[in-house]
Formats: sequence, C-alpha cells, structure tokens
Amino acid sequence: MREAMPVLSANTGLHEMLALLTSQLHPDANHKEDLVFLREVFSERSLSYLMRIHERLRQYEHQSPTPVLHSAACLAEDVAEELQNGPLEGDEKELLTLLTTPHVKAVLTVHDTVAQKNFDPVLPPLPEDLDDELEEESVKIVRLVKNKEPLGATIRRDEVTGAVVVARIMRGGAADRSGLVHVGDELREVNGNLIIHKRPDEISQILSQSQGSITLKIIPAIKEEDQFKESTVYLRALFDYTPFEDKATPCQEAGLPFQKGDILQVVSQDDCTWWQAKRIGDTNLRAGLIPSRQFQERRLAHRMKMGTYQSPKSPRTPVYDQVCDKEDCDCEGSSSGQHIVSPKCKAVAPSCGQAFSWEFYSAGLRRSFRLSRKDRQSSPVESHSVESGEPEYLTYEEVTFYQQKPSEKPRLVVLIGCLGARINELKQKVIAENPHRYGVAVPHTTRPRKSHEKEGVEYHFISKQAFDADVQNNKFIEYGEYKDNQYGTSLESIRSVLAKNKTCLVDVQPGALKILRTAEFKPYVIFVKPYLPEGHRHCSMAMSLGDGDITDEDLAEMHHSAEQMEQQYGHLVDRVLVKEDSASTSAELSNILERLEREPQWVPVSWVWP
Repeated sequence: MREAMPVLSANTGLHEMLALLTSQLHPDANHKEDLVFLREVFSERSLSYLMRIHERLRQYEHQSPTPVLHSAACLAEDVAEELQNGPLEGDEKELLTLLTTPHVKAVLTVHDTVAQKNFDPVLPPLPEDLDDELEEESVKIVRLVKNKEPLGATIRRDEVTGAVVVARIMRGGAADRSGLVHVGDELREVNGNLIIHKRPDEISQILSQSQGSITLKIIPAIKEEDQFKESTVYLRALFDYTPFEDKATPCQEAGLPFQKGDILQVVSQDDCTWWQAKRIGDTNLRAGLIPSRQFQERRLAHRMKMGTYQSPKSPRTPVYDQVCDKEDCDCEGSSSGQHIVSPKCKAVAPSCGQAFSWEFYSAGLRRSFRLSRKDRQSSPVESHSVESGEPEYLTYEEVTFYQQKPSEKPRLVVLIGCLGARINELKQKVIAENPHRYGVAVPHTTRPRKSHEKEGVEYHFISKQAFDADVQNNKFIEYGEYKDNQYGTSLESIRSVLAKNKTCLVDVQPGALKILRTAEFKPYVIFVKPYLPEGHRHCSMAMSLGDGDITDEDLAEMHHSAEQMEQQYGHLVDRVLVKEDSASTSAELSNILERLEREPQWVPVSWVWP
C-alpha cells in the first residue's frame, strides 16, 4: 500500500519539495528503471543547490531592492588605495586581497552597470538634418557595433548608376546578425563622411579602420522582413582551394580557403556562382565565399576544352579562370583592390602507372618488396579494376552525419597503401588478434591447391573457365595474373564476411573504390603509408620494413608513390595511417576500427538517403 503524499505548506521551499518527492519514489515492477532514474536525478546535490539559489533570488526579487551606490567599483579602489598606504593587520590584508582580486572587481563593475542601467553601447547622436537630394527617397540610418571583427559585407560600384551598393552579406557576420543591412542597399555616408565619389576599396578601408560603432546612411533596397534561411547542406571538398590564387573570386579577402577532405556547411546558394559556406570545426561565425559546384565544373570543362585541364590522376595545381566583377570588403589584410594572383605551376605530371608497378595489390597475394629491380621488370603483373573512362571533375560531395545502428551490418574497411606500406601483414595481424570481430575476404585463384591449404580458408580454388566467367559477369572488384595463375577478390566473398556480422578488411587497388563506394558497403577508407621523415628515411624504413638493403632510389620512389596516391585518391580517403612500426601501427588501426563502430562519421548522402 502506497504512503500518502505529505501535505506541503505555502512556505515549503523548492528544495524541500524536491526532497519529499524523492522520498515518495518507490520503484515498482513496471516502471523500475524510470523511477530509479528520477530518484538519481532528484537526489543530485547540485540540483538541490540550484533550487536553494532559485529561492533566494525569488525572495530578493520580492523585496524590490534598490542599489545603495552606483559606483561600488570606484569605492573599492579608494579603499584598496587607503589600505596600501599604511601598515596592515590580518583582517586588513585579507580585505585588500579580496578587493584587488579580478573576480571581485568584475562583480563590482557589473553591479555598477546594473545600478546605472547602462546596458546599451554609447552611440553618436542621430543627424538632425538629411540631404535635400534625398527628400524623395527612403533613407535609413543604421548603427552597428563592430568591435574587432569585419563587418561581413562586400560592396561594389554599380556600372550603370555609379552608386556604391552592398553586393553581398556574409552569413554570420556583424551585418547579417544585425538584420539591418541587405544586398542592394545603396551607401551614401559612412560615419558622417560622404562616399559618393570614393572608390569601393577606399570605403572598405574606412570600414576596416573603424572600431566600436559605425553609422551608415543607406537607401534600402528591400523590406526589413525579407530574411534568408540558413541551408543545411553539408559538402566534403574534393579539391584544395586558395582564394588569393583565384582571380575570378569577387572578393579574395571574403573567400573561404579549404583543403581536400574538409567538411563545409553551405549556408547560402543565393548566388549561383559563389556560395557562402562555413568550415565545420571553425569558431568563426562569419561565412566565406566558395565557388559553386556548377561554376567549378564549368571552368574545369573550359580548361579541358582549352587543353589546360589535368585529370584527377595527375598532380593538380590551382588554376582558376573566368574573371568576374570585383567586390571589396572590410576584412583585415584587405588588398585595397589589388587582387594578387600566384604564378601558375607548369610542372608535367608523371605517368600514373609508375606508382603501382612494384607490388600486386590483390587481397591474397603480395609480391615481396625485396625483389630486385631486374626481377620486377622481368616478372610483370597484370591487374585490373573497373574505372570510368569519362573525365571526373572533382568539386564537392554532399555528405551527412551517419551513426551505424546495432541492427545494421558493419561497414566495410578498405585499406589502400603506397609502396613499402605492407598492408597485408598489418591486416592479418589485426584479424589474428580478434578473429571473432574482424574477417578477411577470401580471394579466388586458378592455381592448384597445396597439400596444407583448405578450400575457402586461404583461397577459393576454381577453374580458369569459371574464373573467366566470373570476370565477364563483373563478380570481381579486382583481379590479376601472376606466373600464369589468376587471382581475384569477389564481391560475394566480402558479403559473406559481413553476413557473419564481422567487419571485413580488404586491401585493394585504389581503382576498386569506384566499385565499393556504395550504400551496401559504406566503405571506410584508410590510406596506409610508411613513415618517411626528411633526413632519416633510410634508417626508419629499415626499422619499418625489416629490410636493410633499401637504396636511396627505392626510398625516393616510395616517397613519390605516397604523394602520387594522395593526389589521385586522397578525396576518397577517410583516414591516413602513418606506419612507423608494426606493433604501434596495428594498435592504432585497432583503435580506429573500434571508434568506427561507436562514433558517427561523415558519409555521402546517397548512402543514407537513396
């Protein structure tokens, strides 16, 4: 039988009510977990303290107190000065220490501000008269508190009317947060100075040098209630972008630099050529300009037509075309109209095939790195993976935050690596340490089975005719031939591992990612590369690979292979793993795999929302 709820008086405090309520929570069979949770929450000492503070504040509010002084901070300074002029006893020393403590001084300053009701910034008085020439026009006086941040707007001169107008409002900036300045507004005065005959870069300099409040006299272009909604589109950048190397950007200072792999939130697509975006992880509230997908693809296509385009399989340099009308802003470091363009690099791209000629990238077989150069050349390996022959314009990929659910199959983990990475050994070590959690896709081969081998363990042994039929039916993500025997990794072998609720680890040629990057597998791609510090490459690689006979030429090729792979496939990589030694690298890989299961990741939208 339940106890009766105690009768509470009008004078009962909130913390007392909380204590009584907690005492009445008796877990039953149906709601045991919920009641236990409530009891733990209500029993928190911090919550009881908050209730007591709330009561005291309410009592203080009912008393309707009025401040005794409006200058408590000044009085405290006077007292501290008096104390410092004479000998101090124990209590006097403690009082001096308290009065000179920054926290106490800040509290007294806040007290004076509240007592004086001085909450608004000090602004200059409104102008008493307006220009006669503006009688027929709607004029608006706008005052903004700028502090040290840029105003967050760009301006330009209208070619037809000659008026200086607001060309763009950067989302999240001071102008945008105020809601008082809009695109198309015509500027007439800045801080009382006529700007009709000034150049936009001169006006931007005035704005950048102004601190505190800025008074703008403008002719509004749109109604106050016209506001924009922020976009919720997130993109992964597939190329590097440097605004100061792009002569087409309307305002280089307002551009947002980013690197390949950065996640961008597009907050405005009002301009079909220049979007506004923020980089995820940045603390800056103001958005920056980035080229839109359509504009970036259009000028890449133009470069291809002109013969200056380099495909994603070649090292690319930031080459930008198609100059547009310039705008100016008040960002720090403004070039005052001097738009700097860096020299364009004319380096010739090396052949992409050279980077992958040493090792055979199939799941079950790796040629030894210790093969001599003569052996490598005399025993060529033919390997294949499906890739599109159409030109690929790398711009942006729309992504979303994805958290794997317990009911879903694990994500596929794809390992790719450059020369010297020895991925197969790393993969086998991680799987051997936890075989119930991780598995490997068993490859197919046409070579005869050896006496110690078992079907479906080391390989799936099939005939050459069956292998060729599977190739024709596109069942392999990659396949190759070595010493007259064929080897291949099939899609079905990956599915069989995932069906056992195991994380499948595969190491493949990077070209196979075109097949694996689907909603079915949701692959997490890890690029493994050897540790190659400048000046210590030889000794570190000997430690990493266990070989002592690696030449400087070999190291140079390995270094070039890593750079080549990052350039060609870096936009598809989720994580770069630098291999220093086998033990630490396998431990780090295991840590990455564990976090992959419990932490959300950015994935293409098409993998989650078909």
